[in-house]
Amino acid sequence: MGTRIYVGNLPFDATEEQLQTLFGEGGRQVESVKIVTDRDTGRSRGFGFVEMANQGDTTAAINALNGKEMGGRALTVNEARERTPRGGGRGY
Repeated sequence: MGTRIYVGNLPFDATEEQLQTLFGEGGRQVESVKIVTDRDTGRSRGFGFVEMANQGDTTAAINALNGKEMGGRALTVNEARERTPRGGGRGY
């Protein structure tokens, strides 16, 4: 198990600072926060990643925050999976 957490169903106006505060509640140590944005518009894509300091904080954050409401939306919080390689496009 890693210490990287996937956070989905984020409100589009959520900030990295808000996620840092939310995931740091209860004394959990947050290493980094990244909300994924559209490269053309710069607008949030509604998901991001949080890197925790240790496995204990990772598990505690997932248990505490999965399904928690933020900005009227129920968050999806789980351990991030490694990205699978995608094809080169154009059918190649």
